[in-house]
Amino acid sequence: MTSVTAETVEIPNIKPGMSQAVKDCLSGTVGGILQVLVGQPFDTVKVRLQTQSTTNPLYSGMMDCVKKTRANEGITGFYKGTMTPLVGIGACVSIQFVVLEAMKRYFSRNEKGALLSNGQLYIAGAASGVANSFVSGPVEHIRTRLQVQTGTGYSGPIDCIRQIYNSHGIRGIYKGQGITMAREFQGYGAYFLAYEWLVQQAVKKDNLQSRSELPTWKVCAFGAAAGYAMWFTIYPMDAVKSKLQTDGFTADNRQYRSALDCARQTFAKEGIAGFFRGIGPCLLRAAPVNAATFMGFEMAMRVLS
Repeated sequence: MTSVTAETVEIPNIKPGMSQAVKDCLSGTVGGILQVLVGQPFDTVKVRLQTQSTTNPLYSGMMDCVKKTRANEGITGFYKGTMTPLVGIGACVSIQFVVLEAMKRYFSRNEKGALLSNGQLYIAGAASGVANSFVSGPVEHIRTRLQVQTGTGYSGPIDCIRQIYNSHGIRGIYKGQGITMAREFQGYGAYFLAYEWLVQQAVKKDNLQSRSELPTWKVCAFGAAAGYAMWFTIYPMDAVKSKLQTDGFTADNRQYRSALDCARQTFAKEGIAGFFRGIGPCLLRAAPVNAATFMGFEMAMRVLS
């Protein structure tokens, strides 16, 4: 991963036989796997609260959702749909870091070694989010449908993909893709801007030669802060995305015509609060999940570099 000092952006040496992109990809995969294993239970509760009926809600709040899920489905209920993100999110995080690091190296060459600006860090993160969305969109769609399923319907992720594709084609698999791309652009722009800015400031303040000298606790703290920077700026978009991705596919059974129509209906029926249902588990999830993601990435890069 690119190392930052007070004066320059230092591109690390590359071991023979292993390109920097491969290192970024492998390290991102490690971070992605940790992200899913730590975050899936929180995400399941978040999605169930976001998508439950407003007229006949199944859960009265976050803790009620946790209790009912545990009582009715056991611990495995919190890990419904895990296999899809375990494979897919590993790929997503790999894409994020590969694109992020490539953009950072591009900007650093153009700036002739100067520290990257906040705008450049934001654009690098946003680009990584857009690239990532082509995988994260269908992955989250399948995961979300499995998470809200409390009875029969889909026997697993492969069956879910098969049924949707057979009935609705590739457009069905990519349901909600527009709002997903918008969410990823803003979310990962804020996410990586926050993390990289904190790293730059710490390296400068402590007069370190490389970011690899940062203690693990700081990497975790910066990752947690990045998670909050992301979710505080995109949660309403995420709520709309979840509603769209659990909605019906045809005019006969769907409730929303588009992301804008979903936002309008949500505001009309629930007010502003409707865009923030389920934010409790999301914020509880943000710190450990993103701390684990960046810790996994940074530690893997130190081993590979």
